Amino acid sequence: MNSLPRRLLCSTCLRPAATCICHWAAPVASTVEVLILQHPMEVSNAKGSARLLHLCLPGSRMEVGEQFDEAALQDLLEAGGRQPVLLYPDTPGDRSHGIAPPQFNAVLAPAQVRLVVLDATWRKSRKMLYLNPALQALPRLPLRDTPPSHYLIRKAHAPDQLSTLEASCYALAQLEGTEQGYQCVIAAFDGFVAQQQAQAARGSAAS
Repeated sequence: MNSLPRRLLCSTCLRPAATCICHWAAPVASTVEVLILQHPMEVSNAKGSARLLHLCLPGSRMEVGEQFDEAALQDLLEAGGRQPVLLYPDTPGDRSHGIAPPQFNAVLAPAQVRLVVLDATWRKSRKMLYLNPALQALPRLPLRDTPPSHYLIRKAHAPDQLSTLEASCYALAQLEGTEQGYQCVIAAFDGFVAQQQAQAARGSAAS
């Protein structure tokens, strides 16, 4: 029996060639370095925004995993002597599984900072924290007073819930003191969302 032919994948965005998102990439040189830790369940998620974020930030790094090797993760966090800070909301009543995270030194220059982003659902991000004590011990950067999300293709569990790309852009703007520096990336995200909506509409029409 002949097997179905495998779909060609784009070697850059890792999506099927027919749904490639590389044309939406809007490269921006960020002063703050970004480390994206992606949960394995997000790798093949067509609605995920982390790959587009990675394409838009040429200096960023993306690693996939749920529980990382302790020494390897420490090397990723401390590479180049930058201060790692975890992009994560305040969690009143839950002090990072019993470990109170240290305060982030907001006076650090952007070039001294590494923003650590967890690309996962809320539940999976909690598990990543639980399995990786080095992440629990990082100072945190919560976001406040952010614009409404443009993430119209994925159900949010809270009114202020943002995509990985949006949250990272607002965090970078906050750390670097620029309000408009990442608007081109948000615009690229809008294009990506529109593409996903169009594909979903075509699928519904064909069914």
